[in-house]
Amino acid sequence: MSQARVLSERELKQVLNYCSTQPHANRNRCMMLLSHLSGMRVGTIATLTIENVLNSDGTIKDEIRLLPHQVKGSKHITVLVSKKLREELRTYLQIRFGIKDLLAVTLTDTSRALFPTQKNPNRGFTANTLCQLFGKIYSDCHLDGASSHSGRRSFITRLADRGVGVHVLMSLANHTNISTTQRYISQNPTIMKAAVELL
Repeated sequence: MSQARVLSERELKQVLNYCSTQPHANRNRCMMLLSHLSGMRVGTIATLTIENVLNSDGTIKDEIRLLPHQVKGSKHITVLVSKKLREELRTYLQIRFGIKDLLAVTLTDTSRALFPTQKNPNRGFTANTLCQLFGKIYSDCHLDGASSHSGRRSFITRLADRGVGVHVLMSLANHTNISTTQRYISQNPTIMKAAVELL
């Protein structure tokens, strides 16, 4: 079975531009960026609740602590959230609730889905329905070979291309085996050419 396509930064921009023209633009943009900027699996994104990302003071968490039922492998894991991704999450929640100060959201039921659907506003997506949505977005953008796993592969590959070591990548991806992480990394011919010029 072939691996999911790794998206270039230009292709990711194309996907985000497409999302901006569709219904639920902010929600879909934020879900897509969670995949590409944190390496989170789509099945895990589907399980996220508001309390996973929102602190009690209304700020966005810099770590998302996930429970065993939310992740593959049934163990507690922590996902680091970059400044850029925290900004995306804040903007998404501000638009979703129509307020600037998210402190008011903490006074509501924060155990409900971070990304609601029309059919299930409290529970949100299932892993399967979110995989289908990602697949449709990539297909509509004519990105052959892209799938719900593309964000995770792109996250790991982009960090590897920037010189992040495989042991750090393994931790960020929450892999237990380094060979699993290495399979995710797509070889970049430009980086390879630059590498031999170092000698």
